[in-house]
Order: sequence, then structure tokens, then C-alpha cells
Amino acid sequence: MSLESLALIEEWPVPTAAAAVVRADGVVLGTHGPVNQPFALASVTKPLAAYAALVAYEEGAVELDEPAGPEGSTVRHLLAHTSGLAFDEHRVTAAPGLRRLYSNAGFEQLGDHIAKATEIPFGEYLKQAVLEPLGMTSTALDGSPAKEGVSTVDDLVRFAAEVQAPRLLDPRTVAEAMTVQYPGTKGVLPGYGHQNPNDWGLGFEIRDSKSPHWTGGSSSPRTFGHFGQSGTFLWIDPVAGAACVALTDRAFGPWAVEVWPAFTDAVLAELSGAS
Repeated sequence: MSLESLALIEEWPVPTAAAAVVRADGVVLGTHGPVNQPFALASVTKPLAAYAALVAYEEGAVELDEPAGPEGSTVRHLLAHTSGLAFDEHRVTAAPGLRRLYSNAGFEQLGDHIAKATEIPFGEYLKQAVLEPLGMTSTALDGSPAKEGVSTVDDLVRFAAEVQAPRLLDPRTVAEAMTVQYPGTKGVLPGYGHQNPNDWGLGFEIRDSKSPHWTGGSSSPRTFGHFGQSGTFLWIDPVAGAACVALTDRAFGPWAVEVWPAFTDAVLAELSGAS
């Protein structure tokens, strides 16, 4: 089947866009646009980095609750944006676990911690642990684990299928990653303002009852994923049994706030009608 709703990206005010939907069994239900074109991921890099961190955990290189980052913080705090580190600066602004302070610096310290533990540069570790096993040959990280990944829709479809039906990780580890860490924690969701609670898993944002939000009004509360300031997103809706990837080359802004939820609702409606 081919999802007609994906053609809505043609109406987005962006130079280039590509999108796809993949089921948990790896079947691609539809694609639209240049799915083999590399795009800057911005913060959609974080779920990839988080997955590599979870591989490091399962390999015994790190423990989720071992010290990492600022004093009192752990690997888990860094993954869940509760280390207390500032958004884009390596300075502490709160005690660990108190607030959901979305932090690029936290993911950079996470990458440094894993690189030290494994004695492998983090970009190379990501390649060996996640990208190569999944055949993500057009994906690379040459810089910050928070925001400097480059990938294609085709590659991210492989990742989205993996997260839905894990082969690289124990399914229980992935279930933990999509479970709220430090429940009830308040914070700002970049681009969408203060959320109470601002729920997050291990490297994945969890939709729950957030409003406003970048996913759809019909997205299940269990939906999790990430969006990026380069105009990119990846969501996985366990209730719908599918994931959606959309990559563009226009920076996130009011245009995305306007068109993304309607797009997601159209995709979910078509999936529901086809099931």
C-alpha cells in the first residue's frame, strides 16, 4: 500500500521534504519525496545516541545509575534531561532530578562518558553499535551527540523498525526507554513552552497529555520520539503500530507548529482506515 497522506508534505513551505511510515514488522507502508537524500537531523540525533548508550549499558560498559555528568547526576539523568545542566552550556543550573531541563550539553557529556568507558570515540561507537548492524549506511555523526547527526529517511525507517521490534537490544530495555523517567517533572519543551509534567523517557520524548505538541491530536499518549530544529521529526505510536519519519531542509518554526500535527493526524487516520 502507499499512504496518500504522505503527499501532504508537498504543501509544506520548505525547499525539500521526505517522509515515510513503517510498521513494527519492518514493512514500509509508504514513502514520499527523496528518501535517499541526506538531511541534517538536529535533535533527532538524540534517539540514535540514546540507543547507542543503551547498547553500551547492555554490553556492561556503563550502568544507567552510575555517576555521569555533573555531581550527583547519572547516565539516566543525562538521558532523561534531568541532570541539571543548562540547554547549550556546560554549567549546572539545578540539582539532578528536580526539573526537566532539556540539555544538549547533557547529551554531549553522555557521549564523552560512553567514549571514555568504551575507549571508542562516540561517533564511532554509534556506528559500530547501531548504524552498521541496522544497515544505516547513509547516517553519520561527526560532532555533537545532541544535534550533529546526518541521515536519510530510508535509514531512519530502519531505526524506527528496530525500536518497534528490537533486535539490537532486549525489548525490556527499549520498554524502559519509552517509560517516563522521574515522573511529574516540570520543564520547557523547546518550541512548545512550559509543560507540567514534561514527560521524557531515556532519550525519547513521551507525548502523554502534552499540549501544545508537535505530534497529532489523535496521537496516542504512548507516542514517543523526537523532533529537531532542522525541521525534522520521528514519532513512534505503539497504539497505531507504526512510526513516521519526516525530514526537511527548513529550520523548525511556526510553519512546523502549524502543519506537523495535521499531517500526523492524516497519517493516523489513513492507518486506522487501512487496518
